[in-house]
Amino acid sequence: MQQEAIVNPIPPVVIVLCLIVIGVELVLSSAAAGIVGGPLGIGWRLTALQDYGFSPAVLERVIGVGDFSFDIVKRFVTYGFVHGSFTHALFAAALLLALGKFVGDVFKAGSVLLVVFGSLVFGAIVFGIFVRGNIPLLGIYPAVYGLIGAYTYIIWLRLGQTGQNQLQAFRLIGFLLGLQLVFGLIFGSSPIWIAELAGFAFGFGISTVAAPGGWSALLVKLRERR
Repeated sequence: MQQEAIVNPIPPVVIVLCLIVIGVELVLSSAAAGIVGGPLGIGWRLTALQDYGFSPAVLERVIGVGDFSFDIVKRFVTYGFVHGSFTHALFAAALLLALGKFVGDVFKAGSVLLVVFGSLVFGAIVFGIFVRGNIPLLGIYPAVYGLIGAYTYIIWLRLGQTGQNQLQAFRLIGFLLGLQLVFGLIFGSSPIWIAELAGFAFGFGISTVAAPGGWSALLVKLRERR
C-alpha cells in the first residue's frame, strides 16, 4: 500500500525558478569577490543590469520607436533574475519557494509559470508607465507578489465557500504594503512597489482563469452571493 507524503513536494517549476535566481546571483557575487572573471568580474553585476535590466526607457523605446527586438523585449522578463545583492536574491528566492509551493499545491505547473512570468511582464509595463527617468527595476519580487495574488485568490474562494469574511484573504498583502510604508518612511521610498503591486493585481486577476475550475468556479461563487 502506497503511503501519501505528509508534506506535498515543492513543484519542480518552482524549484527550477529558484535555482535560476540563486545560480545567477552566485555567479555575480563570486565575480564581485574576485573568485571568477578576474578584474573584470567586479563589473559583471552592472553589466548584467545594463544588458538584462528594465527601466522606463525600455518601455518608451517599445512605444515610441516600435522597437520589438529581442534585446529590448527580453528585458520585460530577464530583469527578474538580476538582483542588487546576494541578500536581495536570497530573500527573493526564499519567498518564491514558499509562495510557489502554496500556489503550486493548487495550480498546475503551466498556471504557476503564467502567474510568475505574467506578473514580471505586467509589473514592468506598469512600472514603465508611472515611473520616469532611468530608475532600474530588478529582482523577482513582482513575480513573488503575483504569487501572493494567486494565493490570495485561493484563500478568497475558500473563505467564500465556508461563508466567512472574504476580506480576510487580503490581510497578507495589506500587511506587506503597510510594512513597505513603514520602511519607506524610515529609509526612503522606492517606486519598485508600483511593479510589485501590479504583479499582485495580475496574479489575483489571472487566477480567475488559471485556477482549477477557472472562470466557472468564480461564476458559481458569485451566483451564490446573489
